[in-house]
Amino acid sequence: MNCIVIDKSPVQNNLVEYIRTVPYLELTSYCTSVFEAYEILQTVKTDLVFIDTDLPKVSGVDFIKSLDARPMVIFTSTNSNLAIEGYNLNALDFLLKPVSFDRFLKAANKAFEFHALKRSQPNGEFEGFTENSSNDFVLVKSDYQTVKINLEDIIYIEGLKDYIKIYTSQNPKPIITLNSLKKLQNNLPTTKFSRIHKSFIVGLKHINSINKTQVVINNKHIPIGESYKNIFMNKMEELKI
Repeated sequence: MNCIVIDKSPVQNNLVEYIRTVPYLELTSYCTSVFEAYEILQTVKTDLVFIDTDLPKVSGVDFIKSLDARPMVIFTSTNSNLAIEGYNLNALDFLLKPVSFDRFLKAANKAFEFHALKRSQPNGEFEGFTENSSNDFVLVKSDYQTVKINLEDIIYIEGLKDYIKIYTSQNPKPIITLNSLKKLQNNLPTTKFSRIHKSFIVGLKHINSINKTQVVINNKHIPIGESYKNIFMNKMEELKI
């Protein structure tokens, strides 16, 4: 995968070394400003962008917002509070500086999974969901096969551009499929699931705790979007004993 790094501090940045260590990543450019990066993105095929949120004149977040056609994006920052903004832009991941190699590799592997899935669907066509009459499972197409997923096993679902990742209690790895979060939401019973964010649907029975800004499921902190908060909180109030 061709990737670029956009960061104002090349001397202190260890991403270049990390990228050169990973065989499926090819660093095509290191940019210290968004203006330089924009020119690269217009002329060089780029699959993945590592971008610092704190850049001169135009922030990394605002720069990504300005792009009509976006490659996969991984934000880097010294400010953990900006992670929610990354989620709102459907970023693949958010890396808190200083970035360890283990954490970098986890993010890079996630990008590789999505890139491989996209290449397996050359026409960019969505794979369909199949809903059954008893409404206790869905069928999804993943890795050239149809997978049956029991609704009771779905912990939460993460949407990212044209892909979704379905996390279940039966598999340590998520099931990745080419589709839209909205389409899957329409196939899920509202008594068991709730969309709490532009990028997340959660299984209500798997929630461990809730506060005003996030839900915790199996140590995963999932943000609650403002536009989904009232409906979700009202639903949880109805379930209280």
